[in-house]
Amino acid sequence: MRDADAPPRLPPFGIACAAAFAAGVVVAMQLRALPSSWLSGVACVAGLAAWFALGRWRWSGALMLGLGWACLQAGWAMSERLPATLARQDLVVIGHVTGLPERHDEVLRFDFIADRDGNPAGVAGSHLRLGWYRTKTDVTPGERWRFTVKLRRPRGVLDPGGFDFEKLALERRIAATGYVTDPDSAHRLGDVWTIDRWRAQDSQRIAGAVPSPGSRFLRALALGDTRFLTEADWDTLRETGLNHQVAISGFHVGVVASFGALLAWLLYWCVPSLGLRWPRPQAQSAMALLSGFGYAAMTGFQLPTVRTLLMIAAALLARIGRRPWSVPDALALALIAMLAVDPLAVLAAGFWLSFAGVAWLLWCLPHNTPQRSERVKLFVGGQGIVSLGLLPLTVWFFGQASLVSPLANLVGIPGFALLVTPLSIFGLALDLVWPAAGAQVLRLAGHAMDALWWVVTHMASWPGALFWLPEPHAFALAMALSGAFWLLLPRGIPGKPLAVLLWLPLLWPRMPEIPAGTADLAMIDVGQGLSLLVRTQHHALLFDTGPAFSGGLDLGESAVVPTMHALGVHRLDALVVSHGDNDHAGGADSVRRAFPVALRYAPAGWPKGQDYQPCLRDAAWTWDGVSFRFLHPPLYMPYLRNDSGCVLRISGPGWAALLPADIEAVVEQRLVREQPQLLRADLLVVPHHGSLTSSTPGFIDAVAPKLALVSVGLDNRFGHPKPAVVQRYVDRRIGLEDTASAGLVRVRLDATGARVVERTRERLLRFWHEPAAPSAMLATGAGAGAGGATR
Repeated sequence: MRDADAPPRLPPFGIACAAAFAAGVVVAMQLRALPSSWLSGVACVAGLAAWFALGRWRWSGALMLGLGWACLQAGWAMSERLPATLARQDLVVIGHVTGLPERHDEVLRFDFIADRDGNPAGVAGSHLRLGWYRTKTDVTPGERWRFTVKLRRPRGVLDPGGFDFEKLALERRIAATGYVTDPDSAHRLGDVWTIDRWRAQDSQRIAGAVPSPGSRFLRALALGDTRFLTEADWDTLRETGLNHQVAISGFHVGVVASFGALLAWLLYWCVPSLGLRWPRPQAQSAMALLSGFGYAAMTGFQLPTVRTLLMIAAALLARIGRRPWSVPDALALALIAMLAVDPLAVLAAGFWLSFAGVAWLLWCLPHNTPQRSERVKLFVGGQGIVSLGLLPLTVWFFGQASLVSPLANLVGIPGFALLVTPLSIFGLALDLVWPAAGAQVLRLAGHAMDALWWVVTHMASWPGALFWLPEPHAFALAMALSGAFWLLLPRGIPGKPLAVLLWLPLLWPRMPEIPAGTADLAMIDVGQGLSLLVRTQHHALLFDTGPAFSGGLDLGESAVVPTMHALGVHRLDALVVSHGDNDHAGGADSVRRAFPVALRYAPAGWPKGQDYQPCLRDAAWTWDGVSFRFLHPPLYMPYLRNDSGCVLRISGPGWAALLPADIEAVVEQRLVREQPQLLRADLLVVPHHGSLTSSTPGFIDAVAPKLALVSVGLDNRFGHPKPAVVQRYVDRRIGLEDTASAGLVRVRLDATGARVVERTRERLLRFWHEPAAPSAMLATGAGAGAGGATR
């Protein structure tokens, strides 16, 4: 018998242990390198023993177990990635299509699970993401194919505020990405049944039954099929804070489970004698769990639905087993279960938003059953609580906030989750037994969605619907969460207005100052392309916008615009498109949609440059003590693509930078001959990504830079930068930095010259990030040998 004076023992599955377990997982995800598997295993065994053996300190065991288990799982996931020896080789793979394939014009993208047998070692059983270019062939979920492909380990660009594809690949266990290289050898082998095939068929049924535009939303809400939502749709949803509703939120699982419980109640009301065989509360719980599981299956067991399903299962199984579990205990058990099954789920923003939203509601709302007259008040108050409590996390993950979100959710949650989604699911179910009636219900859902979308789009047009914030620091997030906690404490707590001050580091951050006569240049990581952001004290200029591809990937939208927001750019004073090649001009439309620009420059004669001013030689202006001057092309020069590119010189007191775009040897020699005095610069952007057609020795000597920047994609098909070109810079002891190995590179230009102040891949490095390519490391080595010029 335990002594009455002994300290209380923590419950093993309570809030404290659940929070400690999650904290251990989060710590593991911050590591730059994973410990050995045996050390992680020891941590798991020791943590598990401490979790159940200790009393008030059992949380320390949970923390250790979370750390060790997350490291083990992450290590196993990383070991499944494609071996480096198989990268860029023609491989024959056999397997089946999974997920829902996406088509953009003649580009098909789909997920592919390689068979365990019949595939090369290192590929067998792997999850691949493939592209099939210039094809009109369609693949459907469950089809088995044999393809000849080229693969590479997951790799993406890395910029402040940008999308980290390598993190997504780890979370979803994607072992490699690649593309079909020999369409003629592609051969369909047969079929296997998958849930995704069922989803694709149901998606077609909705499209056939609902001719209205709302059909695309019905497919997203009922099936998780978001392939047909346009970028404008997503913009509207983000501006109103409703994107979580359309992207299959866990709330939808709860709604469907509630309808299952209601169905069981109606059945018992119609046949009371059923209560003699099985008590109604247990039957309602079982039906709710079964309904939630069925909906999760319909949506392909996406992560938000699985999280909520585990949460619901923890509470309902306790009720079925007649165990006395409180709602906080159910939440804690669901958190432990979710992280035990998949600790890498913490890499997803939705994980934190789901659990944090429920936690805020549990903290703030009364636990007793409200009177009917108070339910509307509690619903409105709940929206305010969630909006306020989740705002810091929304800014942290997405760098944006919506002022109309609370009001939009008051309309959107009942509309999306309580009306359109149930009608869509009911229509699909009814269509199986009575197609005519099912089609009518689906059309009714479509009309309801059209009306709801009309309201939502009008809300999105209101002033202040969405505003962007600079990339926050962890300190600012912690302060804002503390401020939210303070504001949501019970009434009567003194000093609540002071809590607003804790939000200031997040909502009004102090940005680094750029003195007059100084410039800050950021070479944005856009893969094989170019985009440079130049900021002076009060102005910003963008030189090129990165590529956009026919398969739907637009680096202007996914890399350049988020980076500018993260760096605190609110307006763009000038845009220079050096020439019309896709890798320099592809993202221009996306940039201009996000940042209306007054001054736009491009070479004369570029077919898409009708509303751009020509970037003619000797055109010049000055901002904040910094001079900008075009050195090329001259007047009357025809458009010759690379050789007619805009060459921009930027200079201030005691320093200069040269941005020559993709000019080649002929133009380099002309500049050396005609304007040698204007070429000398501290910083040079390597012409044409390090191609053999540029960076002639005479040009490099005329510029004589201390630092050179190369914008290249990892393992690009051109082999840029060429080793011979790299060697020219190495021989002259010029520091080299490249985006393939460093991500975004930020350089400060002032009276001391040019110095690197940030390499984003170095700052954000985690164990899932791929190392630099050999050519990129050679360039970095050149920089290290340049007498510290890059630091």
